Amino acid sequence: MNIVYLIGLLMAIFFTFFGITVTIDGSGFGFNAANIMSFVDVSSILIVFGGTLAVVVASYPKLVKSFPSHVGIMLRAKAFDPTGYVDQLVELAQIARKNGLLALEEKANEQTDPFFKQAIMLIVDANDPDRVKSILENDIAQTSARHQEVVAMYERGSNAAPAFGMIGTLIGLINMLKSLDGADMDSLGPNMSVALVTTFYGSLLAHVIFNPIASNLTARDEEEILCREIIVEGIMAIQSGDNPKFLRERLMTFINQKQRGLEEEGGSGKKKGKKKGKEE
Repeated sequence: MNIVYLIGLLMAIFFTFFGITVTIDGSGFGFNAANIMSFVDVSSILIVFGGTLAVVVASYPKLVKSFPSHVGIMLRAKAFDPTGYVDQLVELAQIARKNGLLALEEKANEQTDPFFKQAIMLIVDANDPDRVKSILENDIAQTSARHQEVVAMYERGSNAAPAFGMIGTLIGLINMLKSLDGADMDSLGPNMSVALVTTFYGSLLAHVIFNPIASNLTARDEEEILCREIIVEGIMAIQSGDNPKFLRERLMTFINQKQRGLEEEGGSGKKKGKKKGKEE
């Protein structure tokens, strides 16, 4: 579970409502829950939320129905583990050097990742290396393009929400100005605040809902593409018969220094544990 996203979302909502309800006077801090009602306006909600949803649906009609799956992908933590793929590829390289590429077919059938399974089967079937690399790289490019289209949908919503907030404000101001002739001037302030509520809704929807979703989906895309690039590099090296130890060093260059350090510490810890067990 992507706890960090949920914590950030709850913090944004909390501080927004805290800012609305808190009051500061000579006696110190206080809270007035009645202030929340000043930010509730049904017309503004319909204009901003309804208008934004309509634009997103009109722009990306085929992607909107996949919203639940997008949320599921965004909330998954550590869905793609680069070091885990490195370990698997090194294991495959050891099997291939010992028993040949045909011995990898059994391992391919055990894979839950369809891309990894496809990559293994391509070298098991003795395809030309250039053809294998071309197929896998094309698959990566198409996958990334699909992911970016989904991200673009949420970015479109992020751009549309403030625009409809401004539209709602303009509608409110126009209606208010038309009713000024002979109206009670004391009502000018309250009417103005209602007109501005739509801008508040638009900004909140854009920066608390749509932008974080787009950012998290972009991060998931980068994680998946990195793992797939590691798979391609590893598979091509296995097909060419590279040494497993050299392969590990080569694949670890795809991972940042901090993650490499953690991996090495974990590995050394395991070795020490084994050594200690033998001594006992």
